[in-house]
Amino acid sequence: MSYIRPTAITAACVTALAFALPANAQDLRTSLDEDMPGLMELYRDLHAHPELSFEEHETAAKLAKRMRALGFEVTEGVGQTGVVSVMRNGDGPTVMLRADMDGLPVVEQTGLPFASKETATPASGVTTGVMHACGHDTHMAGFIGAAQLLAERKDEWQGTLVMILQPAEELGLGALAMLEDGLYERFPKPEYVIAFHDAAAPVPAGTIGFTPGYALANVDSVDITVKGVGGHGAYPHTTKDPIVLASAIVMKLQTIVSRNSSPLDPAVITVGSFHSGAKHNIISDEAKLQLTVRSYSDESRQLLLDGIRRVARGEAITAGLPEDLYPVVTVEEPYTPSTFNDPDFSEELAAGFRQRFGEDRVMQWPAVMGGEDFSQFRRAAPDDVKSMIFWISGTPAEMLIALEEEGKPLPSLHSPFWAPDAEAVVRTGAEALAAAALDLMPANGG
Repeated sequence: MSYIRPTAITAACVTALAFALPANAQDLRTSLDEDMPGLMELYRDLHAHPELSFEEHETAAKLAKRMRALGFEVTEGVGQTGVVSVMRNGDGPTVMLRADMDGLPVVEQTGLPFASKETATPASGVTTGVMHACGHDTHMAGFIGAAQLLAERKDEWQGTLVMILQPAEELGLGALAMLEDGLYERFPKPEYVIAFHDAAAPVPAGTIGFTPGYALANVDSVDITVKGVGGHGAYPHTTKDPIVLASAIVMKLQTIVSRNSSPLDPAVITVGSFHSGAKHNIISDEAKLQLTVRSYSDESRQLLLDGIRRVARGEAITAGLPEDLYPVVTVEEPYTPSTFNDPDFSEELAAGFRQRFGEDRVMQWPAVMGGEDFSQFRRAAPDDVKSMIFWISGTPAEMLIALEEEGKPLPSLHSPFWAPDAEAVVRTGAEALAAAALDLMPANGG
């Protein structure tokens, strides 16, 4: 990723670029200038009142009310807490815009005057603070901004606009829940699906990043239960030590990527948890490993999962375990599939963004090994749906200066310290979503 010296993306500087803008760009920005105070008020309210995955009841109701007021046909409770809003405006393409709604079980430490004080009890059973530590509050505010711009300009586009508020992105389950609840059968099926995500990137806030092709990874959670024969720690020869066996499995797993996977095909196997035993001098009869496995293609994913099973079995044989004590490998379903941005479609949208925002604010970024269940919308109908998710940097100027001058690391997404330059993200996101929809649904076919 190329580095750009920090600059502030403000209403004044974007107005100064008006001479290079497409015909309707300045009109969008004038409207946004008027809308931004209300959108920032909404952002602060959403930030202060986050809700966990599949618990976004108040958030969904609040935003559904706004969408109805704009003239959309609104259906709530899709995929548990999802919201689908439809605006039909004559013959033309169907474009779907998406924002995610859920917060994270994180105790906020940003020091913002509107910081979240909410608490909740997730599936772990441990009561915790709740925070929009991934920027979904900026996504929702930008989504509403785009809805307002498009509802005001029905004479400038023709087709069907579907705008969805998705639950449970953080669990990787919300998009699939909406699809399984009939998203593509009960509502107009889109030809194009677009979303944005804020980013803690070393570039000025408001910079757009895009990645043609694979952009985010398959995310698999794998559990390995390693069995053994327990006993006294002073007499290990009378046992089959599952800690030793599990340790051998951990080390051998690393050879799957280094020796079985192509070095040109990115892949990750990380053991995030290793639990066994309860006392110094007792050899347990079981060890448990938890893995995260990342890949891009379906073929690469299968290679990694097959390799994990093979390694676990092979190490058990080496340790002399009987077959009834072989490790049990469990792959969690459903998993989060990799996100693939249609290359031609991505380049087409990026070209429009460059014309609108300028070359310096639109960059091609490398793919990452993080996951996003936005992938499900294309995967559900790959022959019919083109999709793209793009990034918008939310890194405040002062953080970039501290990075450049002091080497101070940027807080990452999911950090309790992540406080993006929300105005830059909301403003850019609203304009980018609205502009993309206008380009894809021209009035009278263009």
